[in-house]
Amino acid sequence: MFANVKFFILCFLILGLVFGEVNAAVRFSKFEVVNSAHTRLCTRKTMLTVNGQFPGPTVYARRGDLVTVDIVNRSDQNITIHWHGVKMPRYPWSDGTDYVTQCPIRPGKSFTQRMILSDEEGTLWWHAHSDWSRNSVHGAIVILPPKRETYPFPKPHAHVPIIIGEWWNSKVEKVFKEFLVGGTDPEVSNAFLVNGQPGDLYPCSKQDTYKLQVEYGKRYLIKLINAVMDNIMFFKIGNHNFTVVGTDGAYTKPLHTDYVAISPGQTLDLLLEANQPPSHYYMAARIYASGGEFVTIPATGIIEYVGSYTPPPSPLLPSFPEYNDSAASIGFTNTLKSLGDNVDVPKEVDETFFYTLSVNQFPCTNPSCSESTRLLASVNNVTLLLPTAVDILTAYYRGIRGVYTPDFPDFPPSSFNYAQGTPLKEESRSGFGTAVRILEYSTTVEVVFQGTNLGGGVEHPMHLHGYSFYVVGSGSGNYDRFRDPASYNLVDPPLMENIAVPRNGWTAIRFKANNPGVWYMHCHFERHVSWGMAMVFIVKDGKLPREKMLPPPPDMPRCGGEASSPPLVFGDPHATLGKREDAE
Repeated sequence: MFANVKFFILCFLILGLVFGEVNAAVRFSKFEVVNSAHTRLCTRKTMLTVNGQFPGPTVYARRGDLVTVDIVNRSDQNITIHWHGVKMPRYPWSDGTDYVTQCPIRPGKSFTQRMILSDEEGTLWWHAHSDWSRNSVHGAIVILPPKRETYPFPKPHAHVPIIIGEWWNSKVEKVFKEFLVGGTDPEVSNAFLVNGQPGDLYPCSKQDTYKLQVEYGKRYLIKLINAVMDNIMFFKIGNHNFTVVGTDGAYTKPLHTDYVAISPGQTLDLLLEANQPPSHYYMAARIYASGGEFVTIPATGIIEYVGSYTPPPSPLLPSFPEYNDSAASIGFTNTLKSLGDNVDVPKEVDETFFYTLSVNQFPCTNPSCSESTRLLASVNNVTLLLPTAVDILTAYYRGIRGVYTPDFPDFPPSSFNYAQGTPLKEESRSGFGTAVRILEYSTTVEVVFQGTNLGGGVEHPMHLHGYSFYVVGSGSGNYDRFRDPASYNLVDPPLMENIAVPRNGWTAIRFKANNPGVWYMHCHFERHVSWGMAMVFIVKDGKLPREKMLPPPPDMPRCGGEASSPPLVFGDPHATLGKREDAE
């Protein structure tokens, strides 16, 4: 084992030379996954956490560092940990995606993950990637510039992670199980959270409201993370504006605003200047939703200026856009731009994929279903079923046949009025499959995500593991391949790894497939990925040694035949792309 660790650190140092980080450090941490008791809204329950903390510990590092994390599972559930937004160059073995890049860490077992930082700088986060454990198993990753470099904005006095989270009075395992068995939307949560606390607008919460003390005239870099399961959130601070300077581990052009819209999985860096009369002010997060049932009470924290003054009886609560104000949500996202001009976005592409994102309805005769149909989700009418005997990465690396098929479709099976029409039965149903799309090394790729009106239509925050991508275009309605590319931003598009596709609209992204491995792409609404809205890219090795995937570590977890995630019981999961009748 020691020899293996030395070999890996040597590989890391070589990677550091490739990325120019000659002063990169090796950092060590230990995560113990445990069952710990926590109380919110006068309700006490036991839930999964890391080191007994909720939210979990913040990981601090500098650009180019290697962070080695020993994960010990002392709980009674399987677990995987994903380093959201970390590209893991040539090393998908630590990406932490159950049944895609690894088997879960079983109770009583451990696994050493190596978080390889390359060009990421700013805010990322880590979270569980098994069932719905990420509801309580998550934390911030703060990536500072190398010691001899500075920021492209005034140096902040302090870094302040702010995680927007969610609380159910019920155990989330029970919510997840009933959601899958019932076949409809999950039980609505009881509260949203700011750094693990609902805030004093909720019952039984005033004494534990999160408080941030600031000094007049100083700047604070808020590291905002949306860890909510299924909702885009608005965030504001009473009587204060701030400047957006980064998203998803990359810097942006300064954007001065009084609010942001942030989708699940996304991060934002907000530079706040404490320049208002000393007092108490709310920071608050409230839901954006285009439909459905949800909690409307904002989660709050309090900004308290240091000094001698008489605080108000209640802090100033900011006014929000309406909960269904899609223009406010989309408008904010569309204003994000990369820091530089003429960025390295592919100007021409080798492959173009058109991926429809749909919520599908299937008849359900099972007594457990609460209605006559159950909900599933798909990309290009394929509902992903994950294997259970071995993960896809191991199957690819070792040449194990029968685990997946290389036939994920580049286009949907038929064309219709995606954004507004009512498709025929054949157009609206999906098949079940464990299909992947294989890419040659260094292929330049464009993916156009098209939201559909199936299931009423909703936003889809799409996340790609192993890569950042440039968001080159977005619009409402149906994508027009002749007209819309002319409006692409190929000068300073934002570099992201999580983008909200508008309801019944489209978004185009571009990236270069230069990170060999197996990489998951999925909607970050937890209910959608549980219904199967996901797919897998396999990027082949290049010709040079530095373009080839590194070997696996010796302590990779083994599969124990656990239920798939999502555990959809529609026949043999190896009947790839089978029709509904076959699955039934």
